[in-house]
Amino acid sequence: MLYRSLLRPLLFRLPAETAHELALHSLSFSPGLTRVLVGDRFSRSPFGKLRRFGLTFSNPVGLAAGFDKDGIALESLATLGFGFIEAGTVTYHPQPGNERPRLFRLPLDKALINRAGFNNEGAKEFAKRVGRHKPDCVLGVSIGKSKVVAVEDAVGDYLKSLELVYPVADYVAVNVSSPNTPRLRELQRPDELEELLRALQLRNKELEAKGSGHVLPILIKLSPDLSHEELESIVEVAQRNNVAGLIATNTTTERAGLRTPTETVQAFGAGGLSGAPLRRRAAQVIATLYKLTSGTMPLIGVGGIFTAEDAWEIISAGASLVQVYTGLIYEGPSIAGNINEGLRRIVSSAGFVSLDEAIGCRATELAK
Repeated sequence: MLYRSLLRPLLFRLPAETAHELALHSLSFSPGLTRVLVGDRFSRSPFGKLRRFGLTFSNPVGLAAGFDKDGIALESLATLGFGFIEAGTVTYHPQPGNERPRLFRLPLDKALINRAGFNNEGAKEFAKRVGRHKPDCVLGVSIGKSKVVAVEDAVGDYLKSLELVYPVADYVAVNVSSPNTPRLRELQRPDELEELLRALQLRNKELEAKGSGHVLPILIKLSPDLSHEELESIVEVAQRNNVAGLIATNTTTERAGLRTPTETVQAFGAGGLSGAPLRRRAAQVIATLYKLTSGTMPLIGVGGIFTAEDAWEIISAGASLVQVYTGLIYEGPSIAGNINEGLRRIVSSAGFVSLDEAIGCRATELAK
Protein backbone atom coordinates (compact mmCIF):
# COMPACT_ATOMS: atom_id res chain seq x y z
CA MET A 1 0.00 0.00 0.00
CA LEU A 2 2.88 2.38 0.79
CA TYR A 3 4.31 1.81 -2.67
CA ARG A 4 1.05 2.42 -4.51
CA SER A 5 -0.05 5.38 -2.39
CA LEU A 6 3.29 7.18 -1.99
CA LEU A 7 6.28 5.84 -3.91
CA ARG A 8 4.60 5.04 -7.22
CA PRO A 9 3.04 8.51 -7.63
CA LEU A 10 6.47 10.04 -7.01
CA LEU A 11 8.24 7.71 -9.45
CA PHE A 12 5.53 8.21 -12.07
CA ARG A 13 6.26 11.95 -12.03
CA LEU A 14 9.65 11.12 -13.53
CA PRO A 15 10.27 9.96 -17.11
CA ALA A 16 9.75 6.20 -17.19
CA GLU A 17 13.37 5.21 -17.85
CA THR A 18 14.70 7.71 -15.30
CA ALA A 19 12.43 6.23 -12.64
CA HIS A 20 13.50 2.72 -13.59
CA GLU A 21 17.19 3.59 -13.36
CA LEU A 22 16.67 5.34 -10.01
CA ALA A 23 14.93 2.28 -8.56
CA LEU A 24 17.49 -0.14 -9.97
CA HIS A 25 20.53 1.81 -8.82
CA SER A 26 18.99 2.30 -5.38
CA LEU A 27 18.66 -1.48 -5.10
CA SER A 28 22.22 -1.99 -6.31
CA PHE A 29 23.71 0.40 -3.74
CA SER A 30 23.94 -1.99 -0.81
CA PRO A 31 22.63 -5.56 -1.13
CA GLY A 32 23.59 -6.23 2.49
CA LEU A 33 21.50 -3.33 3.73
CA THR A 34 18.58 -4.45 1.56
CA ARG A 35 18.75 -7.92 3.11
CA VAL A 36 18.74 -6.41 6.61
CA LEU A 37 15.80 -4.12 5.85
CA VAL A 38 13.74 -6.71 3.98
CA GLY A 39 14.71 -9.86 5.84
CA ASP A 40 12.39 -12.73 4.90
CA ARG A 41 9.35 -10.43 4.60
CA PHE A 42 8.67 -11.36 0.97
CA SER A 43 10.05 -14.90 0.94
CA ARG A 44 7.52 -17.61 0.18
CA SER A 45 7.74 -21.31 -0.69
CA PRO A 46 4.05 -22.21 -0.73
CA PHE A 47 4.52 -25.33 -2.85
CA GLY A 48 7.82 -26.59 -1.46
CA LYS A 49 10.71 -27.06 -3.84
CA LEU A 50 9.74 -27.11 -7.52
CA ARG A 51 11.78 -29.04 -10.09
CA ARG A 52 11.86 -27.51 -13.57
CA PHE A 53 14.26 -28.45 -16.40
CA GLY A 54 16.75 -29.92 -13.93
CA LEU A 55 16.75 -26.94 -11.55
CA THR A 56 15.14 -26.40 -8.16
CA PHE A 57 12.98 -23.31 -7.59
CA SER A 58 11.80 -22.07 -4.19
CA ASN A 59 8.60 -20.74 -5.73
CA PRO A 60 7.10 -20.30 -9.23
CA VAL A 61 7.27 -16.49 -9.48
CA GLY A 62 10.22 -14.97 -11.34
CA LEU A 63 11.38 -11.60 -12.58
CA ALA A 64 11.46 -11.36 -16.38
CA ALA A 65 14.38 -10.25 -18.51
CA GLY A 66 14.65 -6.53 -19.18
CA PHE A 67 14.42 -5.28 -15.62
CA ASP A 68 18.11 -5.72 -14.73
CA LYS A 69 19.96 -6.00 -18.01
CA ASP A 70 23.48 -5.63 -16.64
CA GLY A 71 23.07 -7.63 -13.43
CA ILE A 72 23.73 -4.67 -11.12
CA ALA A 73 21.03 -5.35 -8.52
CA LEU A 74 20.42 -9.10 -8.64
CA GLU A 75 21.24 -9.76 -4.98
CA SER A 76 18.79 -7.12 -3.78
CA LEU A 77 16.10 -8.18 -6.25
CA ALA A 78 16.37 -11.74 -4.93
CA THR A 79 15.37 -10.51 -1.46
CA LEU A 80 11.99 -9.43 -2.88
CA GLY A 81 10.90 -13.07 -2.88
CA PHE A 82 11.41 -14.13 -6.49
CA GLY A 83 11.98 -17.83 -7.07
CA PHE A 84 14.18 -16.93 -10.01
CA ILE A 85 15.47 -13.92 -11.91
CA GLU A 86 16.14 -13.69 -15.62
CA ALA A 87 18.80 -11.05 -16.25
CA GLY A 88 19.62 -9.37 -19.55
CA THR A 89 19.01 -9.35 -22.41
CA VAL A 90 22.78 -9.19 -22.92
CA THR A 91 24.57 -9.11 -26.25
CA TYR A 92 28.15 -9.99 -27.12
CA HIS A 93 28.91 -6.42 -28.18
CA PRO A 94 28.18 -3.63 -25.69
CA GLN A 95 25.56 -1.32 -27.15
CA PRO A 96 23.69 1.83 -26.10
CA GLY A 97 20.30 0.76 -27.47
CA ASN A 98 17.90 3.02 -29.27
CA GLU A 99 17.61 6.76 -28.74
CA ARG A 100 15.72 8.11 -25.72
CA PRO A 101 12.91 8.44 -24.86
CA ARG A 102 12.29 4.74 -25.40
CA LEU A 103 10.13 3.69 -22.44
CA PHE A 104 6.56 4.93 -21.96
CA ARG A 105 3.83 4.29 -19.41
CA LEU A 106 0.17 3.71 -20.23
CA PRO A 107 -1.40 3.92 -16.73
CA LEU A 108 -4.97 3.61 -18.02
CA ASP A 109 -4.00 0.19 -19.42
CA LYS A 110 -1.48 -0.82 -16.72
CA ALA A 111 0.98 -1.21 -19.58
CA LEU A 112 4.32 -0.08 -20.95
CA ILE A 113 5.71 0.50 -24.42
CA ASN A 114 9.45 0.09 -24.83
CA ARG A 115 11.87 0.18 -27.72
CA ALA A 116 15.06 -0.03 -25.68
CA GLY A 117 16.92 -2.13 -28.21
CA PHE A 118 19.00 -4.37 -25.91
CA ASN A 119 20.94 -1.54 -24.25
CA ASN A 120 23.61 -3.26 -22.15
CA GLU A 121 27.31 -3.24 -21.28
CA GLY A 122 27.98 -6.51 -23.07
CA ALA A 123 28.14 -10.16 -22.03
CA LYS A 124 31.76 -9.99 -20.88
CA GLU A 125 31.13 -7.20 -18.37
CA PHE A 126 27.90 -8.87 -17.26
CA ALA A 127 29.63 -12.18 -16.55
CA LYS A 128 32.41 -10.49 -14.58
CA ARG A 129 29.96 -8.60 -12.40
CA VAL A 130 27.60 -11.52 -11.76
CA GLY A 131 30.53 -13.82 -11.05
CA ARG A 132 31.23 -11.63 -8.02
CA HIS A 133 27.60 -11.08 -6.99
CA LYS A 134 25.32 -13.98 -7.87
CA PRO A 135 21.80 -13.83 -6.41
CA ASP A 136 20.43 -16.32 -3.91
CA CYS A 137 17.95 -17.84 -6.36
CA VAL A 138 17.92 -19.49 -9.77
CA LEU A 139 19.49 -17.15 -12.33
CA GLY A 140 18.54 -17.22 -15.99
CA VAL A 141 20.41 -15.12 -18.51
CA SER A 142 18.72 -13.87 -21.67
CA ILE A 143 21.02 -13.52 -24.68
CA GLY A 144 20.26 -11.66 -27.89
CA LYS A 145 21.79 -10.58 -31.19
CA SER A 146 24.09 -7.56 -31.25
CA LYS A 147 22.67 -4.80 -33.45
CA VAL A 148 25.97 -4.37 -35.33
CA VAL A 149 25.87 -8.02 -36.42
CA ALA A 150 23.88 -8.94 -39.52
CA VAL A 151 21.09 -11.45 -38.97
CA GLU A 152 22.92 -13.80 -41.37
CA ASP A 153 25.83 -13.85 -38.87
CA ALA A 154 23.69 -14.15 -35.76
CA VAL A 155 24.73 -17.69 -34.84
CA GLY A 156 28.34 -16.80 -34.14
CA ASP A 157 27.25 -13.77 -32.13
CA TYR A 158 24.94 -15.85 -29.90
CA LEU A 159 27.66 -18.46 -29.41
CA LYS A 160 30.08 -15.84 -28.08
CA SER A 161 27.49 -14.64 -25.58
CA LEU A 162 26.72 -18.21 -24.50
CA GLU A 163 30.40 -18.87 -23.81
CA LEU A 164 30.68 -15.75 -21.65
CA VAL A 165 27.55 -16.21 -19.54
CA TYR A 166 27.90 -20.00 -19.24
CA PRO A 167 29.84 -19.92 -15.92
CA VAL A 168 27.29 -17.69 -14.14
CA ALA A 169 23.93 -18.80 -15.59
CA ASP A 170 21.66 -21.54 -14.28
CA TYR A 171 19.79 -21.46 -17.60
CA VAL A 172 20.02 -19.45 -20.81
CA ALA A 173 17.05 -17.88 -22.57
CA VAL A 174 17.54 -17.30 -26.29
CA ASN A 175 15.75 -14.08 -27.17
CA VAL A 176 14.71 -14.21 -30.82
CA SER A 177 11.46 -12.31 -30.33
CA SER A 178 12.13 -8.71 -29.31
CA PRO A 179 10.50 -6.30 -31.79
CA ASN A 180 13.16 -3.66 -31.09
CA THR A 181 16.18 -5.12 -32.91
CA PRO A 182 15.88 -5.02 -36.70
CA ARG A 183 15.16 -8.43 -38.28
CA LEU A 184 15.61 -10.29 -34.96
CA ARG A 185 12.23 -11.99 -35.20
CA GLU A 186 13.33 -13.62 -38.46
CA LEU A 187 15.30 -16.01 -36.25
CA GLN A 188 11.99 -17.59 -35.18
CA ARG A 189 11.62 -19.04 -38.68
CA PRO A 190 12.15 -22.83 -38.60
CA ASP A 191 15.33 -23.01 -40.71
CA GLU A 192 17.04 -20.10 -38.95
CA LEU A 193 15.97 -21.33 -35.52
CA GLU A 194 17.14 -24.87 -36.29
CA GLU A 195 20.60 -23.63 -37.24
CA LEU A 196 20.86 -21.43 -34.15
CA LEU A 197 19.68 -24.05 -31.66
CA ARG A 198 21.82 -26.80 -33.15
CA ALA A 199 24.92 -24.61 -32.81
CA LEU A 200 24.07 -23.51 -29.27
CA GLN A 201 23.49 -27.06 -28.07
CA LEU A 202 26.71 -28.26 -29.66
CA ARG A 203 28.68 -25.47 -27.94
CA ASN A 204 26.81 -26.22 -24.72
CA LYS A 205 28.07 -29.81 -24.80
CA GLU A 206 31.59 -28.69 -25.71
CA LEU A 207 31.68 -26.40 -22.70
CA GLU A 208 30.50 -29.24 -20.47
CA ALA A 209 33.25 -31.48 -21.85
CA LYS A 210 35.86 -28.90 -20.86
CA GLY A 211 35.18 -29.70 -17.23
CA SER A 212 32.27 -27.63 -16.00
CA GLY A 213 30.24 -30.76 -15.38
CA HIS A 214 26.85 -29.57 -16.60
CA VAL A 215 24.86 -28.80 -19.71
CA LEU A 216 22.91 -25.57 -19.31
CA PRO A 217 19.17 -25.74 -19.90
CA ILE A 218 18.46 -23.66 -23.02
CA LEU A 219 15.06 -22.03 -23.42
CA ILE A 220 13.55 -19.94 -26.22
CA LYS A 221 11.57 -16.74 -25.69
CA LEU A 222 8.76 -16.37 -28.21
CA SER A 223 6.68 -13.54 -29.63
CA PRO A 224 2.95 -13.25 -28.89
CA ASP A 225 2.39 -12.27 -32.50
CA LEU A 226 3.03 -15.75 -33.94
CA SER A 227 0.28 -17.74 -35.64
CA HIS A 228 -0.76 -21.25 -34.61
CA GLU A 229 1.13 -22.68 -37.58
CA GLU A 230 4.28 -20.77 -36.65
CA LEU A 231 4.06 -21.97 -33.05
CA GLU A 232 3.64 -25.53 -34.29
CA SER A 233 6.80 -25.27 -36.42
CA ILE A 234 8.79 -23.78 -33.54
CA VAL A 235 7.72 -26.58 -31.20
CA GLU A 236 8.92 -29.18 -33.71
CA VAL A 237 12.31 -27.46 -34.00
CA ALA A 238 12.58 -27.06 -30.22
CA GLN A 239 11.83 -30.71 -29.56
CA ARG A 240 14.34 -31.86 -32.19
CA ASN A 241 17.04 -29.78 -30.54
CA ASN A 242 16.35 -30.78 -26.94
CA VAL A 243 15.25 -27.33 -25.84
CA ALA A 244 14.57 -27.37 -22.10
CA GLY A 245 11.57 -25.05 -22.18
CA LEU A 246 9.74 -22.19 -23.85
CA ILE A 247 9.06 -18.68 -22.55
CA ALA A 248 5.85 -17.05 -23.73
CA THR A 249 5.55 -14.27 -24.38
CA ASN A 250 7.72 -11.30 -25.26
CA THR A 251 6.15 -7.89 -25.95
CA THR A 252 3.67 -7.32 -28.76
CA THR A 253 3.56 -4.82 -31.60
CA GLU A 254 -0.26 -4.86 -31.47
CA ARG A 255 -2.14 -1.85 -30.10
CA ALA A 256 -5.77 -2.98 -30.33
CA GLY A 257 -8.23 -2.44 -27.49
CA LEU A 258 -6.23 0.07 -25.44
CA ARG A 259 -7.92 2.62 -23.19
CA THR A 260 -5.13 5.13 -23.69
CA PRO A 261 -6.16 7.65 -26.39
CA THR A 262 -5.02 6.60 -29.86
CA GLU A 263 -3.20 9.87 -30.48
CA THR A 264 -1.17 9.38 -27.28
CA VAL A 265 -0.22 5.83 -28.24
CA GLN A 266 0.76 6.93 -31.74
CA ALA A 267 2.91 9.73 -30.30
CA PHE A 268 4.89 7.15 -28.32
CA GLY A 269 5.82 5.47 -31.60
CA ALA A 270 7.18 2.01 -32.26
CA GLY A 271 8.04 -0.52 -29.59
CA GLY A 272 6.82 -3.57 -27.74
CA LEU A 273 3.71 -3.38 -25.56
CA SER A 274 3.74 -5.19 -22.21
CA GLY A 275 1.40 -5.36 -19.26
CA ALA A 276 -2.28 -6.10 -18.69
CA PRO A 277 -3.39 -5.91 -22.36
CA LEU A 278 -1.04 -8.80 -23.16
CA ARG A 279 -2.38 -11.26 -20.59
CA ARG A 280 -5.15 -12.84 -22.64
CA ARG A 281 -2.88 -13.41 -25.63
CA ALA A 282 -0.09 -14.75 -23.40
CA ALA A 283 -2.51 -17.26 -21.86
CA GLN A 284 -3.68 -18.30 -25.30
CA VAL A 285 -0.13 -18.85 -26.56
CA ILE A 286 0.81 -20.79 -23.41
CA ALA A 287 -2.27 -23.00 -23.76
CA THR A 288 -1.50 -23.63 -27.44
CA LEU A 289 2.11 -24.55 -26.64
CA TYR A 290 0.97 -26.81 -23.81
CA LYS A 291 -1.30 -28.71 -26.17
CA LEU A 292 1.29 -28.85 -28.96
CA THR A 293 3.86 -30.33 -26.56
CA SER A 294 1.29 -32.54 -24.78
CA GLY A 295 2.47 -30.96 -21.55
CA THR A 296 5.94 -32.49 -21.85
CA MET A 297 7.96 -29.26 -22.13
CA PRO A 298 8.11 -26.78 -19.22
CA LEU A 299 6.66 -23.38 -20.11
CA ILE A 300 7.36 -20.04 -18.45
CA GLY A 301 4.40 -17.72 -18.74
CA VAL A 302 4.92 -13.96 -18.89
CA GLY A 303 2.60 -11.16 -19.92
CA GLY A 304 0.23 -9.05 -17.84
CA ILE A 305 0.70 -10.79 -14.49
CA PHE A 306 -0.13 -8.45 -11.62
CA THR A 307 -2.02 -10.64 -9.15
CA ALA A 308 -2.34 -14.24 -7.98
CA GLU A 309 -5.46 -14.53 -10.13
CA ASP A 310 -3.44 -13.49 -13.19
CA ALA A 311 -0.75 -16.03 -12.36
CA TRP A 312 -3.39 -18.72 -11.90
CA GLU A 313 -4.80 -18.06 -15.37
CA ILE A 314 -1.34 -18.49 -16.92
CA ILE A 315 -0.59 -21.63 -14.87
CA SER A 316 -3.94 -23.22 -15.66
CA ALA A 317 -3.18 -22.48 -19.32
CA GLY A 318 -0.05 -24.61 -19.03
CA ALA A 319 2.81 -22.62 -17.50
CA SER A 320 4.87 -24.30 -14.80
CA LEU A 321 6.55 -21.00 -13.84
CA VAL A 322 5.54 -17.36 -14.29
CA GLN A 323 7.43 -14.09 -14.65
CA VAL A 324 6.53 -10.49 -13.91
CA TYR A 325 7.99 -7.25 -15.25
CA THR A 326 5.41 -4.53 -15.83
CA GLY A 327 3.54 -5.82 -12.78
CA LEU A 328 6.54 -5.01 -10.56
CA ILE A 329 6.53 -1.42 -11.80
CA TYR A 330 2.82 -0.95 -11.13
CA GLU A 331 2.38 -3.12 -8.01
CA GLY A 332 5.73 -2.65 -6.26
CA PRO A 333 8.21 -4.83 -4.35
CA SER A 334 5.62 -7.00 -2.60
CA ILE A 335 4.33 -8.48 -5.85
CA ALA A 336 6.14 -11.84 -5.68
CA GLY A 337 5.13 -12.46 -2.08
CA ASN A 338 1.53 -11.46 -2.75
CA ILE A 339 1.24 -13.69 -5.81
CA ASN A 340 2.73 -16.68 -4.03
CA GLU A 341 0.47 -16.23 -1.02
CA GLY A 342 -2.65 -15.87 -3.14
CA LEU A 343 -1.71 -18.65 -5.51
CA ARG A 344 -1.52 -21.20 -2.71
CA ARG A 345 -5.10 -20.35 -1.69
CA ILE A 346 -6.38 -20.47 -5.27
CA VAL A 347 -4.77 -23.83 -6.03
CA SER A 348 -6.19 -25.31 -2.83
CA SER A 349 -9.68 -23.90 -3.38
CA ALA A 350 -9.66 -25.30 -6.93
CA GLY A 351 -9.24 -28.75 -5.43
CA PHE A 352 -5.62 -29.43 -6.34
CA VAL A 353 -3.11 -30.87 -3.88
CA SER A 354 -0.04 -29.48 -5.65
CA LEU A 355 0.87 -26.82 -8.19
CA ASP A 356 2.09 -29.44 -10.64
CA GLU A 357 -1.31 -31.11 -10.59
CA ALA A 358 -2.95 -27.82 -11.64
CA ILE A 359 -0.70 -26.98 -14.59
CA GLY A 360 -2.64 -26.92 -17.86
CA CYS A 361 -6.01 -27.73 -16.27
CA ARG A 362 -7.72 -25.16 -18.56
CA ALA A 363 -5.44 -25.45 -21.59
CA THR A 364 -8.14 -26.71 -23.93
CA GLU A 365 -10.46 -23.87 -22.96
CA LEU A 366 -7.83 -21.10 -23.07
CA ALA A 367 -6.20 -22.18 -26.32
CA LYS A 368 -9.28 -21.06 -28.27
